[in-house]
Amino acid sequence: MSSPRHILHVDMDAFFASVEIREQPGLKGRPVVVGGSAAGRGVVAAASYEARRFGIHSAMPMSRAQRLCPELVRLPVRMELYVAVSRQIRAIFERYTPLYEPLSLDEAFLDISASLSLFGPAREIARRIKRDIAEELSLVASVGLAPSKFVAKIASDLDKPDGFVVVEPDAVQAFLDPLPASRVWGVGKATNAVLERYGITTIARLRQQPQDWLQDRFGKFGLRLWELAHGIDTRPVVNDSQARSISNETTFAVDIRDQEVLRAWLMTLTEQVARRLRSQQYAGRTVQLKLRFADFKTVTRSHTLSKATHCTDEIWHLARNLLSEALQASPAPVRLIGVGVSNFATPDSGPLQQDLFAPALSERQKRIDRLSDEIQSRFGLDSLKRGTGLKPS
Repeated sequence: MSSPRHILHVDMDAFFASVEIREQPGLKGRPVVVGGSAAGRGVVAAASYEARRFGIHSAMPMSRAQRLCPELVRLPVRMELYVAVSRQIRAIFERYTPLYEPLSLDEAFLDISASLSLFGPAREIARRIKRDIAEELSLVASVGLAPSKFVAKIASDLDKPDGFVVVEPDAVQAFLDPLPASRVWGVGKATNAVLERYGITTIARLRQQPQDWLQDRFGKFGLRLWELAHGIDTRPVVNDSQARSISNETTFAVDIRDQEVLRAWLMTLTEQVARRLRSQQYAGRTVQLKLRFADFKTVTRSHTLSKATHCTDEIWHLARNLLSEALQASPAPVRLIGVGVSNFATPDSGPLQQDLFAPALSERQKRIDRLSDEIQSRFGLDSLKRGTGLKPS
């Protein structure tokens, strides 16, 4: 029998807002949001827990947030600052394991199974990572420790903020069974409504259903439901150096229909992906867009270039067109948006050919990326801002 894995899910609490409050300690205890102005049809990018008590959440129109809480403190988005802090967090991860998989700027999976001989029990490693983040960065992380990604992610979310939940291998089923079936990955409103019609409201009830019954009603997804309800999740933690693709995605607290807001989020995600590509000295030929709609239907669209790229504007040009194409086909509200690059190759390999979908951009754009990376590394990521994306004001 193989040894149990030790997987952490580290999730920064109210990340953007927490970083801003750290920078301005006088805001501590006040309802704070980060996002665009109400006059400019801005939305909430992040909300402190004090603001959440008023019913404010990410992706909410700023005008509504300010109506809910007239004392609300609104701060502009400073994405470069958050990226810089995210790098500091990942540097802490690297002290304990090279196997960490960023999901976004503020959360990651870590496999610490091979680290026990160096740093002691898994529980102690998890506490040390949480403590290092608090002491060195003055930020709070919620941490879940479990034998799988699925269980670790649920664990990190159960006791927020400042959570620390450990699920031992022999306690997985006892941990999962009382939880709502909606906690299972992929169970959105539509799927949950179907489950409720059959009286399936908890993971325990879901686990009791025959595999064939679930497959008959949900197709291939039914098998995944059965596996997760039984705590079965063998997916490995994959870091950028092992990855066959690099991607970033975000799930909205409420579904978004506004295409301008979706494009702004897509630009922000594209910048993050492009930076990660360049920092790893990767380039890819295939750009992929991922959308999950309000009914939990997930679609992906991709386009393959004739030449590998890690240029922000080239990736953005493709991603933006893929988004427009997808929204024309299905204008339903969007729950999740993501962008990725795969099919890795050397940035300068192969002949440059004109692409019918995305006209090849000039070497000037690549020089801009190199220059901006150099300036930001010397003077800080806040020293340059791109004109598109989540607006700072």
